[in-house]
Amino acid sequence: MTTATEPRRTRSYNTGENPYLESDPRHHTMNIKAWLRELIQHLREDVSKVDEPKAQALFETSAEVLNGLSKAFEDYEKKNEEAWRR
Repeated sequence: MTTATEPRRTRSYNTGENPYLESDPRHHTMNIKAWLRELIQHLREDVSKVDEPKAQALFETSAEVLNGLSKAFEDYEKKNEEAWRR
């Protein structure tokens, strides 16, 4: 249990305990990545549930775009890109 003056740690969305304090941006990037992974999985599953090629293309394209966004969050966390190291 935390006190009013102690920084909060909260559970990460769908991933168990989040090791970062709520004030740490990585706390939030971890949660956002979990939401993105769930949405990507849902989109890819839905591709096989519809017959319309345009809807299938929309779902798969959306999954790919979100996968790129998830990678950007990962790069931020790991400082993989020059822009995140400054």
